[in-house]
Amino acid sequence: MTNKVKLGVLIWSQYTEWQPLQQAGARADELGFDSLWAWDHLYPISGDWRGPIFEGYLTLAGWAAVTKRATLGLMVGANTFRNPALVVKTATTLDHMSSGRAVLGIGGAWFEREHTAYGLDFGTSPGDRLNRLDEAVELMRGMLDNETASARGDYYHAQEIRNDPRPFQPRLPILIGGGGERKTLKTVAKYADAWNIGGELERVRHKEEVLRRWCDEVGRDHTQIERTLQGGAIVLRNDEAEARRETAAIGRHNGGSRGPETVGTPEQIVEQFAPYLELGFRHIYFDLPAPFDMETLERLANEVRPGLEAAASG
Repeated sequence: MTNKVKLGVLIWSQYTEWQPLQQAGARADELGFDSLWAWDHLYPISGDWRGPIFEGYLTLAGWAAVTKRATLGLMVGANTFRNPALVVKTATTLDHMSSGRAVLGIGGAWFEREHTAYGLDFGTSPGDRLNRLDEAVELMRGMLDNETASARGDYYHAQEIRNDPRPFQPRLPILIGGGGERKTLKTVAKYADAWNIGGELERVRHKEEVLRRWCDEVGRDHTQIERTLQGGAIVLRNDEAEARRETAAIGRHNGGSRGPETVGTPEQIVEQFAPYLELGFRHIYFDLPAPFDMETLERLANEVRPGLEAAASG
C-alpha cells in the first residue's frame, strides 16, 4: 500500500464574510491540500443557528476560480435539497469550471429545522430519506456514465435524461457520507467511488467491515472505493494554553459554539490519526472554522501530512 496520504480541509461557510472564505480556500490550495470541502446547509449547524451561512455549490464555484489543484466537493450534499438530475448538471458544470476537480458529495440529510424553514420535503423518516438517496445515486451514476438515464421512479421521475456536455473527468467521482449499516453502506457498495465516515477507531473499523460485507454481497471490489476520514476541527499549537484560548475565540465567533474539540501539537495529531491509516483511510480532512486559523492550516500541510506519511510507511 502506498504511503501517500491525501489531506483535505472543510472550510466552514458559517459566520464569515465571502472574501475571507474564498481566500481561505485559495490558501489551502497554495499549501498543497488535496481536497477542499464545503458544507451543504442553509442554517449554521454549530452554535446559534440564527446566523449567516453561504450556499454550498456556489461556494465551490467561487473556490474554483482561485484554485488550481485541490478537488472540490460538498461534505456532503443534502439529497433532499435538490433534484438529483439537477445535481449532476451542477456537478458537471463545476467539473468544467475547475478543469476536472469536482467531486459529487451526497448524503441523506439530517437537519430538519432548515428543511421546515425553507419548505423542503424532509421525508417521513431516516429510512425514507435513505431510500430516496439510493434511487438518487443510481440515477446520478447512470447520468454520469451513460448517454441517457432514467430514474427508478419510486421518488424521482427523470426519463431518458441526457447530461450534455459530459463531465471534464473521464469518471466524475461520487462520494457518499454516512454509516447506516442496512441502507447507506449498501448504497455505497453499489455506486460510490468514495465513502466518508468519522468517529472513534473501533466504530470506524466496524463500519469498514460492514462495507466490505456489502461489497461482497453486491459483487463489488471494495478497493474501488476510496475511504475518507472526518478528522473534525482542530487547533495546532505547541502551547496548550494558547490553543485553548484560540479554541474559545473560535467558539465565540461561531455563535457560541464549543469551538474545535481537538487541540495539540502536530506530533499528537499524527499519533491520534495514524491508526486509521492501517484501516485503509489514506484521505483525511480537517475542519477549519471562521475566523480561519492560518497557523493550524499551515502546520497541517507542513507538519501533520509528512508525519502521517512517515507513519504510513513505517
